[in-house]
Amino acid sequence: MEWLLLVTPFAGGAWCFWIVQDTLRRIVLPLTAAMHFIFTLLIWNGGLRQTTHGWIGVDALGMTFLLTLSFLFMLVAFYTRGYLAEHACPEESGRRLSHEAVFTGSMLVFLGTMTLAIMSLHTGVYWMAIEATTLASAPLIIYQRSSRSLEAVWKYLLICSVGIAMALLGNIALAVSASFELKAGAMPMTFQALNLNAGVLQPIWLKGAFAFFLAGYGTKMGLAPMHTWLPDAHSEAPSPISALLSGALLNCAFLGILRANGILTRAGFGDFSHRLLVLFGLFSMLLAGCLIIRQADFKRLLAYSSIEHMGLLAIAAGACAQTHFGAMLHLVNHSLTKGMLFLTAGNILSAYQTKSARDVSGLLRILPVSGMLWIAGFMAICGAPPFGMFISEISIMYGLGQARQWLVLGLLLLALSVIFIGMSQIVAPMAYGKPSITPPIEPERHGSLWRNLPPLILCGAILMLGVWLPQPLSLLLEQAASMLGGS
Repeated sequence: MEWLLLVTPFAGGAWCFWIVQDTLRRIVLPLTAAMHFIFTLLIWNGGLRQTTHGWIGVDALGMTFLLTLSFLFMLVAFYTRGYLAEHACPEESGRRLSHEAVFTGSMLVFLGTMTLAIMSLHTGVYWMAIEATTLASAPLIIYQRSSRSLEAVWKYLLICSVGIAMALLGNIALAVSASFELKAGAMPMTFQALNLNAGVLQPIWLKGAFAFFLAGYGTKMGLAPMHTWLPDAHSEAPSPISALLSGALLNCAFLGILRANGILTRAGFGDFSHRLLVLFGLFSMLLAGCLIIRQADFKRLLAYSSIEHMGLLAIAAGACAQTHFGAMLHLVNHSLTKGMLFLTAGNILSAYQTKSARDVSGLLRILPVSGMLWIAGFMAICGAPPFGMFISEISIMYGLGQARQWLVLGLLLLALSVIFIGMSQIVAPMAYGKPSITPPIEPERHGSLWRNLPPLILCGAILMLGVWLPQPLSLLLEQAASMLGGS
């Protein structure tokens, strides 16, 4: 079943490249995404498998990431069907390898590479998968073919390539740290084997490996100061792709950092990796707070919010064991919330034809559904009750209090306060006030089922996680949280 899950998106992507009819291609995309989600549920229900010598598999930590990815991608794929219908190029209709064919094919290949990254239990396979996500997502960012999107994709490729090169140095350092213990032959470079043999790894090389991993995969994750590609890419990419970049791709890079942190914890050097995670996390949150204030572009606003929450996840992963469950819950909540916000931003952009927050007002009158989703998303992303992110942020802060990390808790609260004030000054005028445009002649064009139902489902999901956490999901998150300590 694991191999079927892995092959399905690549097969669907290859098919989309060669399909001539636009209508059929727009069916294949959500159908493949739905199949991917069904296979994910079947694997979860059938029991998680992790073997010492296996390179591909799913453990509790990977399943948390995989379930989040698959659910989000399925909803984004349904949204994309309506998005493509609105942004169709009539002159390319009926052409093989048209611009739309490249977009849909690359989108499914992107899903395949992210799935491979999550299912990779070998350090080398994981590194190759993360590099493949960069190549697969580049055509998606440049879909609109504007000068700004071209600049964004080149920055994305250049900075992420430098980051992945640093991660490769981390792999080399990790291999060197394991090469000193060869009593029973070469040590397999799988995450589980490294965890089991963490006590014999060479400390200097192991610490160096984590530093390179944090800088390399942290670049792809969007941690400051390696975040500079993220605002441009998220702002210039089509809204469904922005939802995937923020809600799925950043998580894939975070997974590698978590697995490396687990190895150092098992080796007895957790203090080293934990301090670095907290330091980079705090810096990311504080910098994001400064950049969010008076941000003019509402899609860039969401991008800086992603940097903030990646920083919060880094803090929760590195602060103490009491914050690990909150970290896993927050990862799920952030992905769903940011997916909802970017899809809603796509509807706003479609109606107002601008990304400038100053030029958008009266949203609740022009697009009532998107306006309510925009307000709900703002409340959710800022951790207001009764949304799921309130529970996860409270859990993290309670864990910090239990561990008596008052300085970290104080700085975290300061960053959250600044971000809340900064975002409220931008979001509120967009939703209320006199409409800045006349109502569209065809309101159903911007209120179609394909464009509104996916963010509504995501809103319902994060609302549910705020009032009720299903027992199977809670158990999975607890198992994943226990793995952050290197188990």
